[in-house]
Amino acid sequence: MTALQHTTEVVDPVPGADAPHLPGQPDLVQLLTPEGERVEHPDYSLDITDEELRGLYRDLALVRRWDVEATALQRQGELGIWASLLGQEAAQVGAGRALAADDMAFPTYREHGVAWTRGVDPLHVMSLFRGVDMGGWDPVATRFNLYTVVIGAQCLHATGYAMGLQRDGAESATLAFLGDGATSQGEVNEALIWASSYAAPVVFFCQNNQYAISVPIERQSRAPLFHRAAGFGFPGVRVDGNDVLAVLAVTRAALAAAREGQGPTLIEAFTYRMGAHTSSDDPSRYRLASELEEWKLRDPIARLKAYLSRSGKADAAFFTGVDAEGDELAARLRKGTIEMPDPAGTEIFDHVYAEQTPHLAAQRAEFVAYHESFEGGHQ
Repeated sequence: MTALQHTTEVVDPVPGADAPHLPGQPDLVQLLTPEGERVEHPDYSLDITDEELRGLYRDLALVRRWDVEATALQRQGELGIWASLLGQEAAQVGAGRALAADDMAFPTYREHGVAWTRGVDPLHVMSLFRGVDMGGWDPVATRFNLYTVVIGAQCLHATGYAMGLQRDGAESATLAFLGDGATSQGEVNEALIWASSYAAPVVFFCQNNQYAISVPIERQSRAPLFHRAAGFGFPGVRVDGNDVLAVLAVTRAALAAAREGQGPTLIEAFTYRMGAHTSSDDPSRYRLASELEEWKLRDPIARLKAYLSRSGKADAAFFTGVDAEGDELAARLRKGTIEMPDPAGTEIFDHVYAEQTPHLAAQRAEFVAYHESFEGGHQ
């Protein structure tokens, strides 16, 4: 057996198996344990009021209810596809609430929790997955860019936008979201290089949910993802992605550093995708049921609820009220989704450019003529 063959056998485990070749995992930044106990961290403190804590719980609970309802609607044929965030609510809500009003967020296609924190109407997200439009919200008004399906492309967009902020002298930053799988994309690494070279005010927020689509993280990276930041010359930090308080504190600090001219930071939010990659995926084919059960014990909503209850910062009436609000949200989403009108076929030509070009106008006319050639033709 050659040395190369021996190395390959050691470092290439089967999906779901232990990975003894990996170095010891460093401690996560954590402010709330899985059992709901509040702890302190020497580098990240968080001053937060009881009202703000209750607001974070409300965010987490309603975002999950939205996700559950959307999953059901997809299964019933009302959405073409759905990318669930089940289990990742704390990472998204914590990061979203860390943004200042003038900061700009650049999502992938799963950041429903961030959209929620930026005031995006959930129905505007649902319309995208129903195929009615390409995203119904205003990215300028919400400071939340449209969803990006091309893996990693949003990191370049965020870096370019951040460089523009530099040149404008703006005191704001950008937050780019990506998954662990996206770290293997060239566009992500190009963005990291540019961000480092120009000390751009951008924070890269990686939700490491352990599997990308179906490949476990130990197959994709031989070292913790946040260590990669050192190779590009800027800080990296790993946070408990199921701890909304820690995510809020770490992301808030990274964004503040970016605004102050200290350049980029890579945050690795260590979390877990409890559902499928999308509604087209079957996670039972590549991960163990026992692993899912283990991660359920680290549920981000359960731990915050435990803390609020034990500390007396929220009572039963509060939780009942949030549940009732969730029921109302689910009913509004179901009704609004089912009643969405189908767009006219000609709309694909109407929003390509601010001003329609002659070539596009000719294509539109040809499209209309073709459909009118059929009996009862319509667009």
